[in-house]
Amino acid sequence: MAARYLRAAPALRRLPRCPLPAAGEQQRRHYADKRIKVANPVVEMDGDEMTRIIWAFIKEKLILPNVDVQLKYFDLGLPHRDKTDDQVTIDSALATQKYSVAVKCATITPDEARVEEFKLKKMWKSPNGTIRNILGGTVFREPIICKNIPRLVPGWTKPITIGRHAHGDQYKATDFVVDKSGTFKLVFTPKDGSGSKEWEVFNFPGGGVGMGMYNTDESISGFAHSCFQYAIQKKWPLYLSTKNTILKAYDGQLTTLSVQGRPTSTNPIASIFAWTRGLEHRGKLDSNPDLIKFAQTLEKVCVDTVESGTMTKDLAGCIHGLANVKLNEHFVNTTDFLDAIKNNLDKALGKK
Repeated sequence: MAARYLRAAPALRRLPRCPLPAAGEQQRRHYADKRIKVANPVVEMDGDEMTRIIWAFIKEKLILPNVDVQLKYFDLGLPHRDKTDDQVTIDSALATQKYSVAVKCATITPDEARVEEFKLKKMWKSPNGTIRNILGGTVFREPIICKNIPRLVPGWTKPITIGRHAHGDQYKATDFVVDKSGTFKLVFTPKDGSGSKEWEVFNFPGGGVGMGMYNTDESISGFAHSCFQYAIQKKWPLYLSTKNTILKAYDGQLTTLSVQGRPTSTNPIASIFAWTRGLEHRGKLDSNPDLIKFAQTLEKVCVDTVESGTMTKDLAGCIHGLANVKLNEHFVNTTDFLDAIKNNLDKALGKK
């Protein structure tokens, strides 16, 4: 569980809703007159268990005595979500769309034990997932730095923020359990009347589990846009991580829509050494001195090229600091670096 603040994304789809709760406005209390006036409301989403108590303390002792703000209150505590059939979660997200800003207390996503403990009607889905699916959902987790608190990784001197695409995928997945043998298929039926497409996922020999999930080009592009905005705001470098080597179509689409094709400066030396060490071992097994010499020469060329001043961005950053390096002054892109190695290798092999 984690508390968070939310910002609404523009032009998003509407869901069926019931009227905002009459209790949406907190009762007026007597506070000091010298408070900061807030022009527009903030949506407040209350939570569960101990964090609910802490949340109330923060609001009553720290926020409201100093800030004059109208709070649109929604009780996302598990009992009230169950009472409203989770409609309160949808209403809180729609209110966030309306007012643009919300603060949320940590909430429980129930499992089997919680269903029994709270006598719930069903195992309600993650409220965070529901809210993000309505708002368009990107989650940024940014560390809070305290100078006297040691870092888990001492060598990391600057903060790292993780941005996660939290729309669709497992948050809106259809998952199921099977108790017998059978075939699991996916079917896509176009609305334009053209032929449907079918994929066989697995032929179960017995019991097991299955899942189908989705995402949209619009959501993926929105995720990329929000990440770029965040990076520009923080003036930090931005990196994309996917599993497109395994999910070639699914994560491959995310890579295609999120990344523009620009030259990179990725260090290829480890990959080169994978070749040279393999070839050198092959040479030893086959008693092939020429192959061993070639592998050793290529390794030496790699090191000599770097030591001569031609290198990729990561290595230049170790010398000058990543924030200070410039392309073609301190480092070259990947293809230029490989060309330099090839040129130096040809010289070493007597081809030039």
